[in-house]
Amino acid sequence: MEDKMMSEEVPQSASRRNFIKGVVAAGAVASSSAYLFRGSTVHGQPAAGAVERLITLNVNGQDRRVDVMPQDTLAMTLRYKLGLTGTKIGCDRAECGACTVLIDDVPHYSCSYLAHRARGKKIVTIEGLAENGKLHPVQAAFLETEAFQCGYCTSGIIVACVALLKANAKPTDAQIVESLGRNVCRCGTHNRIIAAVKSVKAASK
Repeated sequence: MEDKMMSEEVPQSASRRNFIKGVVAAGAVASSSAYLFRGSTVHGQPAAGAVERLITLNVNGQDRRVDVMPQDTLAMTLRYKLGLTGTKIGCDRAECGACTVLIDDVPHYSCSYLAHRARGKKIVTIEGLAENGKLHPVQAAFLETEAFQCGYCTSGIIVACVALLKANAKPTDAQIVESLGRNVCRCGTHNRIIAAVKSVKAASK
């Protein structure tokens, strides 16, 4: 009697397992389809709720096609999808400035700037400052004055200094301090950073 009950339960258990496997497989297929057809359109228009993921970003003078999730920040996209690791992620909450990049010549914290917002804009990272193998004057000044220690904040500060000098070619000490107030150097090399900016200012006279 017991053997008969067991023999009847086995097909039922096996059937339950097959059902669960089928549900999981169906879910995987649906997920894959959603990814493959994420750019689906209705009568030539994006489907309701659809977000285009394959976008074009102009980075350092080049148009780059990149697959971006709606929640991806520009910092994450630059570092992990475009390989531009000069942009650092420090606090990841828009406080330290290590992730600073130029967007249409204005410095922005890229850790709090969604990549989708940067479409149609001109993005410049620390890698895009040098031209034809020659360092940007601000980069050269930082080397000359040794305006860094650990270097983690340096790329963001250099980018911020470039923006400052584009907007004001002859800033005063107070204006330099105010402009760099959004960039933190935990090593405390602020005096040498100011000296670097002043040396660029002097060279441009």
